Amino acid sequence: MWYRLLLVYCTLFATALPGQSTNVSGVGRAGPRSFLPREREIALARSAAPASVSDSATVYVFGSEGYVVAVQGTNGVACYVGRSWPASLEPHCFDREGAATILPMEMRRVELLHRGVPYETVQREIADGLLQGRYRVPQRPAMTWMMSGGQQLIDDEGHPAGEWKPHLMIYYPYLTTAAVGLGPAPDPRQAILVGPGTPEANFMIIVGGFVHPDSTRR
Repeated sequence: MWYRLLLVYCTLFATALPGQSTNVSGVGRAGPRSFLPREREIALARSAAPASVSDSATVYVFGSEGYVVAVQGTNGVACYVGRSWPASLEPHCFDREGAATILPMEMRRVELLHRGVPYETVQREIADGLLQGRYRVPQRPAMTWMMSGGQQLIDDEGHPAGEWKPHLMIYYPYLTTAAVGLGPAPDPRQAILVGPGTPEANFMIIVGGFVHPDSTRR
């Protein structure tokens, strides 16, 4: 099961370069959208990271017009709930550099997919945006926390896939497995490189335990 869920993550967070194909099924991925009550979505987004990180974070919520700021934070961290499929829930909290670079691409990707735009067209827009300067890759290693016990993942065929282990993702653009000496097969006992060779290449590092949503946090 862990290997299947890892493949889900590799699919969700690998950005195509110009001329590359991600070979992902599910054109447009349109369907019933997973809109949540505002307070529940805020709590779910914050649960991506420990309270010491997310209590002072900016929080985005998703609605019919896309993502909007629900809570303005003070520590540079930004939290949101990703939705690579209409029914998926993928809480993240990005550090300051990740919030300025990776997060805008991820939110735009979700907004287009939920409008029914084909996946390959979405990836092309993101790649073009990088070339044209609308987006940029991190200038230093950037990080996202993904520790929420409330995540609901969908596999590449659109089937429920449960949750993956709580982890951190350290973004290092265009990094390859050969550059860091990792083996050809993913191994959760070591850092796992997701999306090698892409602008959003990142190390996935499994950590101790899940953070569960707390609706009393604002």
